[in-house]
Amino acid sequence: MSRTNVLIMGAAGRDFHNFNVFFRDNENYNVVAFTAAQIPNIDGRVYPNELAGKLYPNGIKIYEESELVQLIKNLKVNEVIFSYSDVTYEYVMTKASIVNAAGASFRLMGSEETMIKSTKPVVSVLAVRTGCGKSQTSRRIVSLLQKAGKKVVAIRHPMPYGNLVKQAVQRFATIEDLKKHECTIEEIEEYEPHIARGGVIYAGVDYEAILREAEKEADIILWDGGNNDMSFYKADLTFTVVDPHRPGHEMRYYPGNTSLRMADAVIINKIDSADEDGIVTVRNNIHAVNPKAIVIEAASPITVDKPELITDKRVLVVEDGPTLTHGEMKYGAGTVIARKLGAKEIVDPRPYTVNSITDTFKKYPNIGVLLPAMGYGDDQIKDLEETINKTDCDSVVIGTPIDLGRILKINKPSTRVMYELQEIGVNTCESVLKSKGLI
Repeated sequence: MSRTNVLIMGAAGRDFHNFNVFFRDNENYNVVAFTAAQIPNIDGRVYPNELAGKLYPNGIKIYEESELVQLIKNLKVNEVIFSYSDVTYEYVMTKASIVNAAGASFRLMGSEETMIKSTKPVVSVLAVRTGCGKSQTSRRIVSLLQKAGKKVVAIRHPMPYGNLVKQAVQRFATIEDLKKHECTIEEIEEYEPHIARGGVIYAGVDYEAILREAEKEADIILWDGGNNDMSFYKADLTFTVVDPHRPGHEMRYYPGNTSLRMADAVIINKIDSADEDGIVTVRNNIHAVNPKAIVIEAASPITVDKPELITDKRVLVVEDGPTLTHGEMKYGAGTVIARKLGAKEIVDPRPYTVNSITDTFKKYPNIGVLLPAMGYGDDQIKDLEETINKTDCDSVVIGTPIDLGRILKINKPSTRVMYELQEIGVNTCESVLKSKGLI
């Protein structure tokens, strides 16, 4: 029987998951290649045979997405699977047009084909865009479940940037585990806050194997979704976070709008800092596509440990990397607190950038005067450190969820920004969890 030749477009996350759960042992298909986008240093690698299975003894090569059209022709691709997130509808359909024009079919895989069923209750936390406030929402839900006496294990959307075989199943319970698994800054930003609260979080590449390990020590699984992707697991309760600072994005990004439509509860975050028009727009859009969803309004109040390092100072603001890059935010928590506390100036880092950080600003020219905390590997972490240390400023405002000072040797005073979810009104995460019998 002839097998359908498939190419999977991805970013080292959803693409590997879709392969593992649907294509790996499926003799109707022949996956001839992955392509990589969004994440640096992924192309040129191989999805290893240890993970690819018996049908792929040599593994599957990963190419740069710019080679897509030529790959379709050279590898006789019949079908292209689009498998990454946080992109506009126009972007997705442009890719579809490119694929169709090259002669192949274009496919978006749905939840029934890609979600795994757990033996334990699953709470999913999703977002319509990167930077909506999903992480503090996850922390809030975990704390509520723990307070109710539940053993909660979080599972994070994949970020496998190292040795894929070694990263197949990763468990993080201590800060030392972050070092053991050679985590990037982006990974640490997601894992450390759970660990700091005494929690356990899993991640990796093979998400069925990850789930089965997590089930051994959990009463409840929390899916801590990345970007604006759908859950990898069938959820008993789904929260989706929206951002009134970017009103309308919940209707125009893939698969964020899917996540919005799947939600049991939608959290309108940042209402303390958003304007009323943005809040109204988002609320109307929620009602238009998911009128049955419970709507929770929430703030993310910002605190800082050393406010004296901001007031009347020339500050360099370091914000969460993905939020500024493919998340397209013009500011983050560090910017908000710098303005609130009266910084004399937010210093432009662009004259001081080096190597890969310079390349990041070229790729994302709209970042402006903020410094994204890029750290996809040791070399880029060194570039970030050098950029910070070269920048002519009085102090550094760290707006990421972690203590960058523990990872980088910063040669000037720095202060950390922290933020937590605070629900406002009758509907809360706790009331929704109670309504579903989870606490």
